[in-house]
Formats: sequence, C-alpha cells, structure tokens
Amino acid sequence: MSAEQPPFCPIPHKEVPLYAPERHQHILDTARSQGRVEVAGLARDLSVTPETVRRDLTTLERRGALRRVHGGAIPVERLGFEPGVADREMQAANEKDRIARAALDELPDGGSIILDAGTTTARLAELLPLDRELTVVTHSIPVATILTARPNISLHLLGGSVRSRTLAAVGEWTRAQVAELFVDVAFIGTNGVSVERGLTTPDVAEARVKKALIEAARRTVVLADHSKFGREDFARVAPLSLIDTIITDSGLDRELAEDLENAGPRMVVV
Repeated sequence: MSAEQPPFCPIPHKEVPLYAPERHQHILDTARSQGRVEVAGLARDLSVTPETVRRDLTTLERRGALRRVHGGAIPVERLGFEPGVADREMQAANEKDRIARAALDELPDGGSIILDAGTTTARLAELLPLDRELTVVTHSIPVATILTARPNISLHLLGGSVRSRTLAAVGEWTRAQVAELFVDVAFIGTNGVSVERGLTTPDVAEARVKKALIEAARRTVVLADHSKFGREDFARVAPLSLIDTIITDSGLDRELAEDLENAGPRMVVV
C-alpha cells in the first residue's frame, strides 16, 4: 500500500517589488488624490523600508513634485499659494547665484536682452557686466531698480498693471509694448517646468506676458532652480520646443534632465 500523499499546498504568492519609477508614480498618485502621504503608510503599501520611501520622497522633492513635511510629503499642487518676492529671495539662494553666473555666458557681445520678472533674473541683473553696452527690456520693478543707474545699460521698463505678488507689469498694455520689440536673448523665469506641460505659472496674466516675451526674442534661456522641475501650475506659458536653453542647478534629477533635453532645450546644470 503506497504511502499517503500530503495534501497540495500552493506556495503563497509573493508580490514583485516595484521599480523606483513605479514607486514614484504610486507616491505621486497617492499624494495628489489624498492631499498628502506618510512614510509609514507608503512603506507598508509598497513593501519597502521607510529609508527607501524617504529616498523616494527626496527624489520627488528635487524634481519639484512634492514638498517634504514631518513624517511625509505634500504635493506642490496642494500648497495653495504663490510666494511673494521677499519669500522667494530666500529660497535656494546659492543655487540661484550659480544659475545667474552661468547665464552670463548666454549674453550677446552687445545688443538687446529681455529680463523677465523673478528672483533669479534679478540676480542676473546684478551681475551684468559694466564694460558692455546692452539694451535691457523688463517688466519687473526690482530688475529695473537694479539697472536704472548703470551707464552702460539702455533700460526700457514696460508699463502695465503691476502684480503686488511679483512686482511685475502685466496686462494688455504690457503685451502690446512687447509686440513691437525683437531682442537677441530673453532670460525667462518660471514657477513650473515639466516635459509634458513645458513652462507654467500660477497667474494667467503673467503667463501671457511671459509668452509674449519668448515670442519677442531670437533665443530664449530659462533660469530655474531644481525645485521648479516636475511642477505644473495653473497657467501654461510655452512648450519646451520654444525654449533654446535651460540653466539649473545640480539638485535636478539626472534622468529628468535627460528627459527635458530630449524634449528640445539644451540643459546647462551648474
């Protein structure tokens, strides 16, 4: 008589671990649907260690998609406000200085440039060489204030309705003046940069002026620190196909930098 065979017991199914890009997408989807994510919950859901989750959150924060908070993160779309000039001046100050210095290499030997409103473009204004004649067009009161006493700068300040949050002129009057210009290089700031949506900013009126500035230039150079990347704001400015060069800092994720360059603009990482 043959020995009794043991009952069949299937091996329990072990879930295949997700690759990092898949974890990142899950984290983003969860954060956007629930308003926030927590390290402990993500570690449990993804079957990874809390240290792995923290590294993932750091990567997503560098891409500008999340903001780290104690114990987790919040999607940038839920932050709910646009920082004013004074607040933004203190953010990523060292990175903005490096970006502005690198932007000097993009200046024409002589001729005309546009300096968009923004804290990084204001830093570039401070660094403009004293031994070169330049025509500078801006709709930014802070940028104009920096340049008004420079004898080698022919300064043109665009008029319009001034936004208190950015101290930039916007509106139909501003765009009508821009439409009459054509400059060598436009240096543009932005709140958000993504492969899918290009440049974005929270305010529609400011987005329209930025778009007009881009259209008025032979070349466009975007100055943006790493926190702006992966973020998509309310108003679209322009696709990446209209941008010649993006200058950013080394905090930008390398894979994202490659994706951006494949979309059109030359990437300069400093």
